[in-house]
Amino acid sequence: MSRLHELTLPLDEARVRELRVGDMVTLTGAVTVSIGIPTHKRMAEAVRTKTALPVDLNGGAFFHLSTYVQQQQDVAVPLYLNPSTSTRYNPWMPDIVRGLGLRLVGGKGGLDDASVAALRECGCAYLSFLGGGSPLLSRALRGVRSSHWNEYISQFRLLTLDVESLGPATVAIDSHGASIYDQLHARAESRMPAILERMRAARSAGTTQNT
Repeated sequence: MSRLHELTLPLDEARVRELRVGDMVTLTGAVTVSIGIPTHKRMAEAVRTKTALPVDLNGGAFFHLSTYVQQQQDVAVPLYLNPSTSTRYNPWMPDIVRGLGLRLVGGKGGLDDASVAALRECGCAYLSFLGGGSPLLSRALRGVRSSHWNEYISQFRLLTLDVESLGPATVAIDSHGASIYDQLHARAESRMPAILERMRAARSAGTTQNT
């Protein structure tokens, strides 16, 4: 049975290990976001070269959430949050997870096996945010804590945002390697023979009626 966890960042490994696939979470604190492929390449390169990032992500959360930051009377205001497809970042996520001390990553669509292995090794979980859920997610925004790599467009910058009760999001891949995507795939595979049989029967019945 799934549980709801109201989490406050940063997190330690023990707390993340308690999360199980299918659980729901809300988040309060600082989250770092970017949907930029150049940003992910730069983060992974920093890990490989042992170069410090401009923001400390140890114990933190890094999400594939898009936002646009607007200056309003000299105050940086994030206007929305919208999840992006995480599989685009598979080539860089294992290094990012292993090298930055992250406890949560997320977006939509999941990650590949190499990334899941990194989550399992490091005590990190993947959260799935509701696709098309921008109005719900955006209500959690409280402000911009920091903005780095500002030569990129807003959505590609390394932005750290203050949020309150962000979510709910689903634990889609837990820190033990259990994956809701694997479960859905297995369920679909198990149902496929019966579906194909019904299709064959319907096609056969239609052919008989037309003769």
